[in-house]
Amino acid sequence: MRNRWLTTLIALTTIPAAAAAQEAHSPYAHEGSEQLKTLSQQEVDDLLNGAGMGLARPAELNQYPGPRHALELADSLSLSDEQLRAVEGTFADMQCRAKALGRQILEAERALDAAFAAGDMTEAALVAAVTRIADLQGELRAVHLRAHLATREVLTRHQIYEYDRLRGYAAEHDHGSGASGHDG
Repeated sequence: MRNRWLTTLIALTTIPAAAAAQEAHSPYAHEGSEQLKTLSQQEVDDLLNGAGMGLARPAELNQYPGPRHALELADSLSLSDEQLRAVEGTFADMQCRAKALGRQILEAERALDAAFAAGDMTEAALVAAVTRIADLQGELRAVHLRAHLATREVLTRHQIYEYDRLRGYAAEHDHGSGASGHDG
């Protein structure tokens, strides 16, 4: 009788623990967005809105200002009308291209998910799908990095220094060192 009671007690305490362990081992179960279960809502929103998502960090952290932040800081940077128009154009072009690529990435992700969901994924189809997504992600990153290149070209060295200071990067750079913006 005592063994039966002990066995029941053990069973009752291990069932909730097993269920909790099962839940803990399913990290993707609640991450998907309404539009695509394989990406978070934040990832979907970022792709649809042309957000930077940290893709241009190598530029941003090495004195290549981004157009969005340069526009946010336009008054503090004392951008001229000509500079402002140039950065606005760069930003608009980047946004247009990034949004288009974002939609393509989402469609490619949907196709990958659908192939797995249908149970007919093959090695060849997997390689093709993943390569397509990687190519699109590379294009998206290049779009964001090119915008940083273009923005740097229209700013002066002092404006680049101020941009870095205002964004919290100035301690990492000496005034003007490495910045190849226009003198002035």
